Amino acid sequence: MKKPAIAVLAIIAAAALFAQDAARTETSKVAEALKPWIESGELPGAISVLYDNGRTEVAMSGYADVAGKRPMTMDSAFMQCSQTKGFCGVTVAKLVEEGRLDLDDPVSKYLPEFATLWVETKGEDGTRILKKAQNVLTVRMCLNHTGGFPFEIPAKQGAVPGGGWSGGMPLRSVAATAASQPLLFEPGTDVRYSNTGIDIGAAVVQTIVGMKWEDYLKMTVLDPLGMNDTWFWPSDAQLEKQIEMYECVAGAPAKYKLQNPMEQRPYNDGHVFASAGAGLWTTANDQLKFYKMLMNLGVGENGVRILKEATVKSILAVSTRPAGKTAAGKDFGGYSLGLNAPVEDGDDKWFGHGGAWGTNCMVNWHRKQLKLWVVQLNGSPRPWDKAKEAAADAFFKAVIDNSGVNAYTGRME
Repeated sequence: MKKPAIAVLAIIAAAALFAQDAARTETSKVAEALKPWIESGELPGAISVLYDNGRTEVAMSGYADVAGKRPMTMDSAFMQCSQTKGFCGVTVAKLVEEGRLDLDDPVSKYLPEFATLWVETKGEDGTRILKKAQNVLTVRMCLNHTGGFPFEIPAKQGAVPGGGWSGGMPLRSVAATAASQPLLFEPGTDVRYSNTGIDIGAAVVQTIVGMKWEDYLKMTVLDPLGMNDTWFWPSDAQLEKQIEMYECVAGAPAKYKLQNPMEQRPYNDGHVFASAGAGLWTTANDQLKFYKMLMNLGVGENGVRILKEATVKSILAVSTRPAGKTAAGKDFGGYSLGLNAPVEDGDDKWFGHGGAWGTNCMVNWHRKQLKLWVVQLNGSPRPWDKAKEAAADAFFKAVIDNSGVNAYTGRME
């Protein structure tokens, strides 16, 4: 006697769910690879998430707080530092697709103080020479680190002891101050990694939209994606379960580090200003929502579209830098808008970004793959890196054996 169709469908669905759960709970290749360094204490704790077109491997190894034996969790708050740059890139990309901004617009169109810029050079005797910039500084240059700006402007670094993105000044003030100081090279002719350029890009955004950049980011990206634990000022409750910072020590347990001079406690009081170059706190769960949106070409896992597919493909997933070499004879390499991106697109190409405390997330939209790494580490060496990458490669090469499920469902026909 044949089983009712509805019962057959239920069994098939159960078998499919079993296969998915098996994929999610398989032994973590990364956790096994990290085990020697976790046991020795050289690596206090880490979170790894690997995603391959529906198959996920999560490893939460070690501790968020070694002294307190508090384990790593997907909701542990951490500072993502320069991964903030990609969030600025997305806000710029939104305005581009809406026709409110062109990447090759002069920055001075929105921030008049950039109309006349100066470049600092040196004479043969070391004399400091200033000359008027010949090239027009564009929004594109600010977002892909070819504008000629220093990593941080001296005024921002001096705003609080140690400076950096925990203190500083409002974005509009950063931009105005940067415009008053000489550039390191002619705009568009070389590469210099710079928080300052990204902050200028954010100042352009807030001029166009008529609100603070961080509020626009929250309204158009964070809230729609459900990133409720991501903000420039983490709550006291979040900080109670933050991933603590450690200093790497060769061949010995990592040392607890109260803070880094570039990001100083307290992390959520009035001395903290939003920085587009580095400043967002988040969690692994929240960060996955952002990067899966990029991997899915603008659509979040919750179905909300943040950007058009063509926008992600054309100005986020590939480099926006000029082709060829710089005036200094170096390759420009790949960088889009606040994101590391390949010079040319392809099914083996990844884009994303890392942060100063060792965090990283990269995605491949062609293959629907993602690899996320969360630590809060200063210094080096980091001897586990090669083992971690080898384990990740093994995960992406693995093929799930569904023969048992297929045979079972076949017997029901």
